[in-house]
Amino acid sequence: MTILYVDADACPVRAEAERVATRHKAAVRIVSNGGIRPSANPLVETVVVPDGPDVADQWIADRAGPGDVVVTQDIPLAARCVEAGARVLKPDGEALGAANVGQALAMRDLMTDLRAADPFRQGGGKGFTKADRARFLDALEREMRAAIRQGNAG
Repeated sequence: MTILYVDADACPVRAEAERVATRHKAAVRIVSNGGIRPSANPLVETVVVPDGPDVADQWIADRAGPGDVVVTQDIPLAARCVEAGARVLKPDGEALGAANVGQALAMRDLMTDLRAADPFRQGGGKGFTKADRARFLDALEREMRAAIRQGNAG
């Protein structure tokens, strides 16, 4: 059975993820360290993990595998989930897989080093747009269909 895991801390597409998964009758795990209002949807389980660095990521990484979909902005978590066979999407709809997750991880590490070298460096990521949300919905629909096919074949 396909499960959609959502790394929910600061995730701008929780409602959209729930809506797509519900359409496919897939289970959803909304994982955070608190502060997320539980859904009334019987397919959605809100998982609250203890405070601590990467505790939610560890919970997801320990469970996600082939036939599952993970939504996260966390590149190290994405890399672990891809390695485990799960399909991974960023909230802007970018799919991360074996072909590109290594490059994304290297870019993340480079940006971390640049920020550490220049503590006065301002700026950051671009804002989340309606186009990002639309791209996410399209990408999640594709990934859910592929994951369900994969789960049914395996």
